[in-house]
Amino acid sequence: MKTTWTIVQLDRELADGYVYTVHYRVDATDDTYSSGAYGTVNLEKPDKLIAYKDLTSDVVIGWVKAKLEAEDSDAVKNIEAALAAQIAEQKTPTVGSGTPWS
Repeated sequence: MKTTWTIVQLDRELADGYVYTVHYRVDATDDTYSSGAYGTVNLEKPDKLIAYKDLTSDVVIGWVKAKLEAEDSDAVKNIEAALAAQIAEQKTPTVGSGTPWS
């Protein structure tokens, strides 16, 4: 299974480029099945800012994971495990819906 973290959008102050909210997606795939999650994190203003134009996806993903893990040390692992569980359910369903006469 492959898990990919992606930054969807950054909310920032125009005056200095301070990024205060990060919107992100986490997608998991295993060639046939896929699952995804969307989230946001709010960031505290650091003492030293990285210029907005110098930010990279890897840097911001690092911020997201650090913020999530500051709130719950297993947060990243739990998100990825939940996506893996959703894919496992798609592969071998344990629940269903419908009617027997359809």
